[in-house]
Amino acid sequence: MATINFRIRSNANKHVSIKVYLSTGRGNLIELNTGFTINPKDWSESTNRPTQNNNTENKLLRNNLNKLETYIFDNLNKDLSKGVLIDNYWLQNQINNCFGRIEKTDTGIIVNHIQYIIDNANTRKIKGRSKLGISQSRVKGYETFKKLFEAYQKETKKQIHFLDINKTFVDRFTNWLINTQNYSVNYSGKQIDNLKTVCLDAEKNDIKINPFVKQIEGFSESNEDKFIVTLSFEELEQIRTAEIKNTAYNNARNWLLIGCEIGQRGGDLLKITKNDIRYKGGNMYLDIIQKKTGKSVTIGIINPHIIDIIENDFPHEISTQKLNFYIKKVCEVAKINELVEGKRLNPKAKKENPETMRKILGFYSKHELITTHSFRRSFATNYYKQIPTGVLIGITGHSKESLFLEYINKREDKDANADLFMKFYEQINKDKKPQLRLVKNSN
Repeated sequence: MATINFRIRSNANKHVSIKVYLSTGRGNLIELNTGFTINPKDWSESTNRPTQNNNTENKLLRNNLNKLETYIFDNLNKDLSKGVLIDNYWLQNQINNCFGRIEKTDTGIIVNHIQYIIDNANTRKIKGRSKLGISQSRVKGYETFKKLFEAYQKETKKQIHFLDINKTFVDRFTNWLINTQNYSVNYSGKQIDNLKTVCLDAEKNDIKINPFVKQIEGFSESNEDKFIVTLSFEELEQIRTAEIKNTAYNNARNWLLIGCEIGQRGGDLLKITKNDIRYKGGNMYLDIIQKKTGKSVTIGIINPHIIDIIENDFPHEISTQKLNFYIKKVCEVAKINELVEGKRLNPKAKKENPETMRKILGFYSKHELITTHSFRRSFATNYYKQIPTGVLIGITGHSKESLFLEYINKREDKDANADLFMKFYEQINKDKKPQLRLVKNSN
């Protein structure tokens, strides 16, 4: 049975701290300062409370200690039934919540460390890179995660510390992400990855974390659950030749055609200018430094239609949001209307409440599902097995073939690899004269 009591640890003739100690049995004893002080002459060792006298300050202090005892007992029973870790951080949280105190500088609180990462983003060292600082997109990712975590704390009505991150917590947080907030499996898995990353970063800064953190594993949809929407070569030709008079749509069409030919992310695509184009030996090359990975990529451009767009009708920069809107219209005009399964934002969601904007699985006209992300996937899907995979991942920026294949939802086809080898072998040796072989007479 749990016990709660108070005590002081000095007989000095001056104010000393009043401590609360909590025993949950089996030698588990936790003791912390309550934040209150008292002169030892006003303390009763028999009642472990301020003495019963007419001192108004002592009466108020006694009432506060009784209030804290009741508050701790109430929450202890609730949290023990939920499997919450009862430790120093838990007890400190009860003291703070009971009296409405907030310790903004407590490094053991997870949201405080997330803010620390954000505040020091420009001086953080990145493994494998010589430059300091994390990307702006990653900073935004941390800001989003912090807001998400604060929303969870608000719902659970408690500040969460690094030592709280046990299996029970992770399971409940995952359930809240997927079943309460209706986030996708992939998005929820990324937030669990973020949680682990923040915890491990705290450990590097000498902040104690729960040992379970190292067992946390992110997750994502299985390949069978992924709905990858791409545009085939035939559909791209359909888009190229469609009659479009709207200037904004034409501009978007040019971005779409270039994007499906160079295999880059939307953010990198829209930053391309003519200054990134160079010529060598009569050939056109495009040089890009990918914002997400920092990789330097060079793409050879040989498609005559794309060369014509770049040289004579180079599109002007627009926002990704506008481009996503326009390319749907372009594909609709081009009659990209095949009914396909995929996910799109709930059209009935209220615009003034973005938190209700969730993607819904269903069958839609293909033009409704086209986004800038379709460009890179289309490039990778269309040229897979036609161009050596090593060449393709050198352009898309994937770190290894397995990630590239997962990106386009393909499994490694060993026969196809062998066929491709024989194809290139024949091309290499097609101009060589056949060699006569001496065949021994079997007699």
